[in-house]
Amino acid sequence: MNKHTTCQNLLHSMSDYVDGVLDESICTDLERHLRECENCRVVLNTMKKTIEIYHTLPGADIPEEVRTRLYKKLELDDYLR
Repeated sequence: MNKHTTCQNLLHSMSDYVDGVLDESICTDLERHLRECENCRVVLNTMKKTIEIYHTLPGADIPEEVRTRLYKKLELDDYLR
């Protein structure tokens, strides 16, 4: 498997990793990959910082149209009401 494919596969698991619900074997693979891949570390750190900022903003209301587009782009359709 080439590096790009590895990155693509593990990027889909990062949200679960951040939430602490990722299967242990995949978590180990992801952590190993993160030690070697600066690009994926940047993605992970950006995701964590974005979540942190979102949780610290008072009344962070996103217009429904923007929220829907964002969730669809991030492939989070399951979280749309």
